[in-house]
Amino acid sequence: MKRFILLIFAFALGLNNNAQVKKAITPIDRKVTELIAKMTLEEKVGQMTQVTLGVVGTKTDGELDAAALKKAVDNYKVGSILNVTNHALSVSQWHVLLTQIADAAKNTRLKIPIIYGLDGIHGQTYTLDATLFPQNIGMAASRNIELARAVTKVAAKELRASGVRWNFAPVLDIGRQPLWSRFPETYGEDVFIGKTMGTAVIKAYEEDGLTNTTAVASCMKHYLGYSASRTGKDRTPIYLPEIEMREYYLPQFREAVKAGASTVMINSSEINGVPVHASKYLLTDVLRKELGFEGVIVTDWEDVKRVHDRHNVAATPREAVAMCVNAGIDMSMVPTDFSFYDLLLEAVKKNEVPMSRIDDAVKKILTLKYKLGLFDNPYPEKEAIANFGKPEYQALALDAAHEAMTLLKNEGNVLPLAKSAKVLVAGPAAQSISALNGCWSYTWQGKEEQWYPADSKTILQSIMDKLGAANVSTTTAKGFDDSKNYDAAALTATASSADAIILCLGENAYAESPGNIEDLALDERQVALAKAAAATGKPVILVLTEGRPRFISNIEPSMKGILMAYWSGKKTAEAVADVLFGDYNPNGKLPFSYPRSMGEVVMYDRKPTEEIREIFNDDVHTGYNPLFAFGHGLSYTSFEYSDLTLSTTGLKGDANLTITVKVKNTGARDGKHTVELYSRDMYASITPNMKRLRAFQKIDLKAGESKTVRFSINKDDLAFVNAQLKTVTEAGDFKVMIGNLTADFRYN
Repeated sequence: MKRFILLIFAFALGLNNNAQVKKAITPIDRKVTELIAKMTLEEKVGQMTQVTLGVVGTKTDGELDAAALKKAVDNYKVGSILNVTNHALSVSQWHVLLTQIADAAKNTRLKIPIIYGLDGIHGQTYTLDATLFPQNIGMAASRNIELARAVTKVAAKELRASGVRWNFAPVLDIGRQPLWSRFPETYGEDVFIGKTMGTAVIKAYEEDGLTNTTAVASCMKHYLGYSASRTGKDRTPIYLPEIEMREYYLPQFREAVKAGASTVMINSSEINGVPVHASKYLLTDVLRKELGFEGVIVTDWEDVKRVHDRHNVAATPREAVAMCVNAGIDMSMVPTDFSFYDLLLEAVKKNEVPMSRIDDAVKKILTLKYKLGLFDNPYPEKEAIANFGKPEYQALALDAAHEAMTLLKNEGNVLPLAKSAKVLVAGPAAQSISALNGCWSYTWQGKEEQWYPADSKTILQSIMDKLGAANVSTTTAKGFDDSKNYDAAALTATASSADAIILCLGENAYAESPGNIEDLALDERQVALAKAAAATGKPVILVLTEGRPRFISNIEPSMKGILMAYWSGKKTAEAVADVLFGDYNPNGKLPFSYPRSMGEVVMYDRKPTEEIREIFNDDVHTGYNPLFAFGHGLSYTSFEYSDLTLSTTGLKGDANLTITVKVKNTGARDGKHTVELYSRDMYASITPNMKRLRAFQKIDLKAGESKTVRFSINKDDLAFVNAQLKTVTEAGDFKVMIGNLTADFRYN
């Protein structure tokens, strides 16, 4: 009997120990459980329904339709609203609108607050006079993690000041298909930059605590593989081997989950014939179980509907709803009607979706609302207004634009230009504000310049500020599309009095599908303008304001200088002028390989068979032959590396390998410089890459100054996905590379 009692005691002790291992029940967990127990099925399904502002608003921006709002909140019990009608609103307009929505929710039976979401992609997109920073592609060029954190903190503050607590950012898709219209929203082609910057940004959004007026809930997107479109067109099929998916597309999301991202938005496309919104494998098995994500899974724009009417894998709209919810979707961005609500109710009643799945989704949504403090105060927080539009945000925007600027070519040290020079400013981007900011800039497409802040400057204005109007001529007109901007004859006639031509080419703003293009070539009018400029015999400085690399191989040889400006936000023009005339020493580095031609879009982390081109049995190493390589970026000073040292040549187990290198500014100007550490696995069970970026540090060196830069890596930094889809580090020989220096070691 005593032995039996002891066994029972031991068993109970074991259960108790197991319980301690499980996640502790929090006060929010208890509140959510109690609330769910009171909710009807209709109230639960309503929480899973997200509609766009147009459903509850009038055609006048910022104005609500009282009857439509009452219908959405009372009849359909919607849990979330998003978006704007047409354009950004003022802070005061947001406060009025969100207060009315909060009032409507307060009048419901359970008084569950509504969560509002916006796409603040490079600053608070949808509030007038909010600060816009470089798009992610420009932030990646800066190679400055702390700068990425700083601009994100401002975005969070200006979102919260507007009354919005959920931001649909950051984009973690990797930019390996330059045709893709969302390329500028990515951190470029490299996994390491994507996951380190993405992690830093998510922490910056949320780390102050979601009840704090300086934080918002982040949304990592678009899970998974969205940028791998075969054709480069938005929302088109993806064919992606799982080994490639896990090597290049999943690590950013894995790290984002670890960083505490509150929500995730799903890839609108299909992978290998399966819409991601309907993939239980990707949403439940990988995202929930493998990655451990516990937050809210929200769809993208009307993507549940498209499982039926675009992807055609569900025979009826209701089957599409059931399929997606059972796969793991918690909230549907319906967004223009209540069809999801009606169909999900019907599916649950027909036992096509289990109640447990509904309760699980609602638990996650309510938990987020509690964490954001919406149950305590669903209204815009008056105290948060003080965090909007601070003067120091403009200085930060200029810092970010400065560090994004990437000098690609400087033949004969033509740059910087003298401030005594007479210049001709030409090209469609010279007097375009939208071409400096790009997508998600006060409107979805970013093209309507009347909504930009009144003090926004063009490149032409900024150069005039620098040189004086008398020293600057132009053949341009306001707006990217004005025909005067493409008048080659006018350029030729005006150039005679100029010492140099500053030619501003590239892309006007676009977002998502409207940005789809057939090829990467610049349009013929821009090419003709560049050729006319070169034919004048004057030195031509090409300034590129673009979201993705457009082919310039046919004009590059005749350009004396080339500055990649990306879409770098509010202060792009000032940053361009500062670099061109020597008031800022450029230090950006390309976050992608700038292709030479459409037939040779090869990534820097190429495989050996991409490196070598076989020509009549002779091996010629021209397989990776971009116009400008990943990591390329010039300076007005020079840097020299020496004394590359490893702490050991025999790395073992979980030990760290310390790598040091001496960097000296050997030029006459102070400058910032990014030191990049690459590694190469010499032999592996899966064909290794020629090189992979493993770490980087940005340093600031005065002329003649030297610094020792230290890196520490371990076996996890050398890992790859093997044929069994496991992330492993195999024993063998490795090489590290910093600049033109290399060193070898072996991992055991």
